[in-house]
Amino acid sequence: MTIRVLLVDDQPLVRAGLRVLIADVPDMAVVGEAGTGTEAVRLAREVLPDVVLMDLRMPGTDGIQATRTITDSGGPARVLVLTTFDDDEHVHAALRAGASGFLVKDMALEDILGAIRVVAAGDALIAPGVTRRLIAEFSRWPPASMPRPLAGVTDREREVLTLVGRGLSNAEIAAELVISAATAKAHVARLFSKLGARDRVHLVIAAYEAGLVTPPR
Repeated sequence: MTIRVLLVDDQPLVRAGLRVLIADVPDMAVVGEAGTGTEAVRLAREVLPDVVLMDLRMPGTDGIQATRTITDSGGPARVLVLTTFDDDEHVHAALRAGASGFLVKDMALEDILGAIRVVAAGDALIAPGVTRRLIAEFSRWPPASMPRPLAGVTDREREVLTLVGRGLSNAEIAAELVISAATAKAHVARLFSKLGARDRVHLVIAAYEAGLVTPPR
């Protein structure tokens, strides 16, 4: 299966570099390019990409609003944010808007391709080590005045969600709770369903908003 990719960035050189990168692999194809959020929304509707590589800072409609519009449309596209993570305070807002994860623009080329494949497959994008950085980034935002309730979540699932929020993988959760890896995976899958989370990134956000995770200071 060929992964259909839509490139969204207001810098033509960035789009050109990504286009060349993707052209060299047999399982991906660039099906469109956009320099603004408005163009991205239109093309996502017209060319039906599997993955949208979305820049955040663009003139007019920014990447956050474009991400929200694309993910709310019910189409097949999953959004992968392009950002300079260390200094971009809009990452959290983009994830809340429905993005399935993020890429750092200076990451290794093979890692970019791997991230596209992971997101296209509908799996979790963010590795545990990067998830821990995301949690640290959350500390820049003030906590919600009231923790988000976790309706229907069992005590064991709360334990699992806390560990997901701390950045642990399924194998690490299994070791921590002395359960099998398959059981840990099943708990995570139920959390996806109960919390309406698209992927592991959004479970981290849910853990943070529920007050289960205290970001490092």
